[in-house]
Formats: sequence, structure tokens, C-alpha cells
Amino acid sequence: MAKSDDLAQIIIGCKNGDAGCFSQVVDMYASRCYGYFYRLTGNKDVSDELLSALFVKLVEKIGSYRGGSFESWLFRIASNIFHDYLRGRQRRTKLLDERKKQLESEIVEPKYTDSERIDKLQLQLRRLDENTRELIMLRFYSQLSFKEIAKMRAEPIGTTLSKLHRGLKRLRELMEGY
Repeated sequence: MAKSDDLAQIIIGCKNGDAGCFSQVVDMYASRCYGYFYRLTGNKDVSDELLSALFVKLVEKIGSYRGGSFESWLFRIASNIFHDYLRGRQRRTKLLDERKKQLESEIVEPKYTDSERIDKLQLQLRRLDENTRELIMLRFYSQLSFKEIAKMRAEPIGTTLSKLHRGLKRLRELMEGY
């Protein structure tokens, strides 16, 4: 990751329309943002589309960045794009309910390798509601602080902490009962 002074210069270049600076931002954040989208959607194609939409939106909105944590600002845009994606799906609720029933009915033997444990975690994350799943991804995958997440979600930090605690407790129950 770039130092804060380097990042500040890159952002200034982006605001001035420097394609090279935009390219640097993409290089710095593409894998983390893609991972964020993939963990939320579980779909490579959708994650690619959301990532593309994020960087298009970055070009459009870079002028509105007024300082502070660039990562929080960027992941707020990513979160908004994800929520727009969810709203755009006409039968979102029906599809999620069908998928949840399918996952609950699947019987899988215990897994032991790291990649199998990751698969198990991904499967159990999909069983959480999308707000809880997003909160866990923002904290642990995107590595945002509780304060940054609370600010991004416009809620008190205590609310964020309790939602995350309940989400992790539910995820732990799902992992142990699997």
C-alpha cells in the first residue's frame, strides 16, 4: 500500500485527470475490492462487473473526495454499488430464500484442509443476511476499523460493535453446527 503522502499525490493526480494516477489507484485497490465483492456475491462475473462499476464511479466521484481515510471513502462507494446491485435484482428476496434452503439441505462431510475450510466459511457466510455478511467483510477482509465502519454506515460505534458481535456469534454457530 502507498504511504499517505504518496497516496495524497496520487489522488491529486486523479483529480487532475491523470490516467496514470488512476491506474495506480486501480493497482493498489483492485484485488481488495474484488475480494470484497466476491465474498459478498460468491460470483466471479458479478464481482468483475461490480469492480468495473466501482472504478468508473471512482473516476466520476474523485472530485467529491475531501480528505480523510481514502479507503473508507472508496469502500463506502463499493458498499453503495453492492446495495444498488441488490436493489436492481427484481427477485432478490426469492432467490436468496431459495439459496438459503438449498444450503441448509446440503449434507457435506467435515472438511479438514485449508482450502476446504475456506469453502466451508464461504458457504456459511452465504447463510448470513447480506448486511451482516457485509459488516464482517468490511471489518475482516477490507480491514476497516470499527470507527470507519460506523462512520460509513452512519451509526454509533456501539451499534456497529454489537451487530458485528452478533454476526460473528451466528457465524460461529453455523461453523460449529456444520
